[in-house]
Amino acid sequence: MEGACPARPDQLVTCARLLEEARDHAATLRGGPELLAASQLPAAPDPITEQWLTRQWTGPERVLLAGTIDQTVVGVGAGHVTRRSAERVGVVDCCYVEAPARGVGVGTALAQALVGWFTAAACAAVDAPALPGDRETKQLFESQGLSARLLILRRRLP
Repeated sequence: MEGACPARPDQLVTCARLLEEARDHAATLRGGPELLAASQLPAAPDPITEQWLTRQWTGPERVLLAGTIDQTVVGVGAGHVTRRSAERVGVVDCCYVEAPARGVGVGTALAQALVGWFTAAACAAVDAPALPGDRETKQLFESQGLSARLLILRRRLP
């Protein structure tokens, strides 16, 4: 059965590997480098380690979730709380499921858990990025009640 819960210490090595996988995948997509530059993740090729996760994702304003199928970690969700104007806003930094485990509900479990955590953290809103052309991520977040509110278009100049 699929699920999502706060990552335990014995799951951090796998969560770190999945965050690196997500980062490396995003870097190959249109808009990915810009998204990663604004994210809380270290830039490649810097490793994401268990120690970095413990240091970076511990505290009341951050959440790290393990997405599981039958207790095996196959996905990771990460987010943090920030202030925008006078509001507390939850920001999804990562919601990633490894390819062989997609399509069975782990991503939905992670997205629901992230929204639930932000709600419990008294956030007024949740922001979650989806890259251009990434319909799966957009549909996942829309299924949780999120809607697109800003598109940024870019043209490179000579």
